[in-house]
Amino acid sequence: MLLDRYLQKAFNKKQSPQKKDSKFKSVAKAISWRVLGTFDTIVISYLITGELKMAFSIGSIEVFSKILLYYVHERIWERFTVKKEANELQKSNTVAA
Repeated sequence: MLLDRYLQKAFNKKQSPQKKDSKFKSVAKAISWRVLGTFDTIVISYLITGELKMAFSIGSIEVFSKILLYYVHERIWERFTVKKEANELQKSNTVAA
């Protein structure tokens, strides 16, 4: 996607030397993912209930809970990724006797 390449370039310019994702990037990823996920939920809800109002009600509730859950999930994964990279860097800097 064109937008994906643009965002990737924009975010890569601002990355820290540790290659850690910014909190802004995590929020942007969470929102873009939820737009797609909420559309999916609305379609599935409509197919199951046959009621458009009910489908949008379900989608509107789930969008907020899933954004929050994704953000927390993303930050936890980022924490473990940074620790792993730091451990690997430390191991590579040690010299065997």
